[in-house]
Amino acid sequence: MKALGITVGGLPNLYSTGIRNRRLSVSFASTSPSGPKTVGVTAPKIEYKPGVLDNLFLNLFRNKLVQEVGWDSKKPGYDGLIEVANRLMMKGTTNSHTIEATVRILRSLFPPFLLELYKLLIAPLGGGKVAAVMVARVTALTCQWLMGPCKVNSVDLPDGTSCNSGVYVERCKYLEESKCVGICINTCKFPTQTFFKDHMGVPLLMEPNFADYSCQFRFGVLPPLPEDDAVVKEPCLEACPIASQRRMAAKNIGAIACPKT
Repeated sequence: MKALGITVGGLPNLYSTGIRNRRLSVSFASTSPSGPKTVGVTAPKIEYKPGVLDNLFLNLFRNKLVQEVGWDSKKPGYDGLIEVANRLMMKGTTNSHTIEATVRILRSLFPPFLLELYKLLIAPLGGGKVAAVMVARVTALTCQWLMGPCKVNSVDLPDGTSCNSGVYVERCKYLEESKCVGICINTCKFPTQTFFKDHMGVPLLMEPNFADYSCQFRFGVLPPLPEDDAVVKEPCLEACPIASQRRMAAKNIGAIACPKT
């Protein structure tokens, strides 16, 4: 989400797509013929020790999230943040509502007019490369409290050149702790892409890997349309708590709706 004010970009025509009208519904069928996806959860976790500023960022983001949801978890720290994010996912009547709410949260993290000035004055420089490099570096510096260890790397741009406007997340803590594809794509990937493109003028493609929990940010690269994005076809994770509840309740009428659908 990714990300504390430094993690979101362009999702062209997001709300005119099928995602807009896709509502939460009771569904007992597997999201893929092979069933929920089993990921490399046996690999050791990559720990990141937060500093003073990291704790400030976490508390600020959590407070904004609580204001949007209207509810707070009793759990402290990151565990409580994940519970509030899950409540945000379940609160939205459609995925587009959840995405819109997350974008509002990200915008609220910035002082008035800062985003507009960045989009107007910085985003056009060097054909967009200057802004892309800047946000990549700031993301890597300020968002490890949310995502875990990450580093700036070189990515290929649409014009055929390469640029150090990528951020590689070794093992995303947000995905690993939430254990939910729906939370990843609807409270992180799509809203973050939308935020950066629409409100900072920097295109962003995020490529989460649900097999090893890594994620590649590509600032300066436009994402595909939602219906063409392979991520929306990803099956639920085997470890997803909501998916497991659905499987347990598959014979009951009152099964819990999956937030991914």
